[in-house]
Amino acid sequence: MNKMNKMKMMLLATSATVLSLGAVATASADPVALATQRGCMACHQLETKVVGPAYKEVAAKYKGQEGAAEMLAAKVKAGGSGVWGPVPMPPNAHVSDEDIKVIVDWLLTL
Repeated sequence: MNKMNKMKMMLLATSATVLSLGAVATASADPVALATQRGCMACHQLETKVVGPAYKEVAAKYKGQEGAAEMLAAKVKAGGSGVWGPVPMPPNAHVSDEDIKVIVDWLLTL
């Protein structure tokens, strides 16, 4: 193997390692920090309505409902309106499904 191919292989291996570490970091991430990093806290707070409902209000509304986590995750991803008032929540297609799951699962524990 020539020097250029060795460098390409090392770069590829390094990239794969970094990507896999990122997935582990997301899975074990602090949900509040994750919600802040992904922009959720710009419109939502834990106990106070801002633009969107307080997270505790959302948790209370969906407490114990079958399929609530999946429904909320889909709503976060696609956006929506009408449930909490006239201001629509924009789609969050830029946020990974893993991150949304971490945030929604946490929210439903409040």
